[in-house]
This record gives sequence, C-alpha cells and structure tokens, in this order.
Amino acid sequence: MTSEINPDNIDTAYPVAGQDNSTQGFRTNFTNIKTNFQYAEDEINQLQNSVLLKSALPGQPLDNNLNDSLLYAARIQDFAATRVAVTPTGSGTLTATLNYNSGHYQTFTTTASTTIAFGSNWPASGIYGFMRLEINVADTSHTITLPAAVNVNASGIMGLNTSTNVITFPTTGKYTLDFSTYQAGASVTISQNNNLLLPFNNTSEDLADGAAATAVTTSYVTATGSELSTLSAGVEGQTKIFAYYSESAGGNQMTVTVFNAGWKTSGAGTLTMTTIGQACTLRYINGKWFCIGNNGCTFA
Repeated sequence: MTSEINPDNIDTAYPVAGQDNSTQGFRTNFTNIKTNFQYAEDEINQLQNSVLLKSALPGQPLDNNLNDSLLYAARIQDFAATRVAVTPTGSGTLTATLNYNSGHYQTFTTTASTTIAFGSNWPASGIYGFMRLEINVADTSHTITLPAAVNVNASGIMGLNTSTNVITFPTTGKYTLDFSTYQAGASVTISQNNNLLLPFNNTSEDLADGAAATAVTTSYVTATGSELSTLSAGVEGQTKIFAYYSESAGGNQMTVTVFNAGWKTSGAGTLTMTTIGQACTLRYINGKWFCIGNNGCTFA
C-alpha cells in the first residue's frame, strides 16, 4: 500500500530565529504533525492485523490466520504439517471424526471396528482440500467403514468392499489413506499410498503342521506325516495358492481347514492334498474363499 504520511507538509524552516513569527505557522505545523501521526497509527494497526509475523507482538498472541487469502508465486522450503491424534468415540463400533481445520495429518490406533466421519469444515466448493489419515491397525478383526461421500469406485484400496465401504485389513500395522475433495466434501476421492501387499504379491511360505496359512500368496507343503493347517477369512480380491511340494514318505498329506469356504453353504470347509504336484488356487470373493483352479486337491 502507499502510505498517506506526508513529511513534506511540515515547514522545517519555521519558526525563523531572531524575528517575530505568526502563531498560524505553529498551528499549521502542529495540525500536519497530528494528521501524520494519525496516518501512522492507522497504517501500523492495519499492518499488525494483516501481515504474517515471525513472533507475537507485545501483549498479543501470534495469529497468522490468512482467512483463505490467496498466496501465490511462493518458493517454499522446510514446511511441516500438524499431526492430530484422533480419539475414536462411542461403544461397539466406534466413530473417528476427522476435522479438516485441525490439521492435514491425522492418526489413530484401532481398539475396535471404526467408522470414519468428516467434520463439516472442508474448503468451499471449487477449492481443493487434502487430508492424510494414518491408521495403526491393532487387530485384523478391526474394520474401517468409510463415509458415504467417499468415492470407492475403482479406488484400488486393499481389502475394501465397494458394496459396503468397509475395509478389512490383511495384517496388523500402519496404513495411510489420503482423502481429497474440491466439492466441499460432497464427493471425496480416496487413495492409499503404503499398501501392505503381502496377500497380493509373490511371497511364499513352507506351511508346517499346525500352522495357519499366513498373509502370503503361496503356501507350499513339505509333508512329514498327516498335517493340519487353517486359512482364516481373507480380504476382497485376495488370491491364495496351496501346493503339495514334497513329502518324506508315501501316505502323508496336508488338510487345510478353510473358514468362509465358498464350496459350503456356510461355515468352514476343508481342502486336502495327498500327492506331490497337487495344487489349487483360491480367490476371496464377497466374503468367501472360492476355488478358481484345482489340480487334484480334494474339497469337502
């Protein structure tokens, strides 16, 4: 802004020494000085209320609220985001409310299945808003239900049932979800940037007697007797492969109890492998394990 203070309206040659001087000159100078002081006060107050400050002014709290003013053509370095620890509330299925104006990085640890809710403070329509959520999943039985406003179609979120907006996680650990909108929260886009891909990649394990088939793609069997294992409920779209790799002598076998078996009307079923080379591929579809490929395994 251009200052209204005018130092040129003060007559610095007045009064003239050694002669009588009119009092009007004094009054004019005093009036102009007072006016300039008023301009200075008004402009300083305006600056205090408008500019960004590195530290608080004396007797005032530091408040650099830009009130959604446009900041552009800026070169930035060493910026940080405020982390907000969210505490889910309620009983049974809890509710975790994410308030956009609290901070862009929010976190919570599950203690039960939790429904996410958004506060009503996204940026106005037409302005892009972004928020990241870190969920520390303490138990794979703890599901996350997304708000109806979240667009889950073709989102690629691991373990997400797009019919119910419910995420079932394959393992414990930390998962990060990103939410964004330019429609004031009426429609929210979701993405996941640190997928734990164990149930979907090419990892494998040697499945031992009495063990559970863990969250890897392939379990192969080196049988040393009549062995037993289990396969718990999976996540939507998960693929699981079993292969009878070797045995110490004839007559050995592996029987896997499969929870949510698609070949049963309800409950668990079994798959049994008795001969080297037998294998099958399962796919978790709409809450059940279905066999989509089989080479000699017996299902019951």
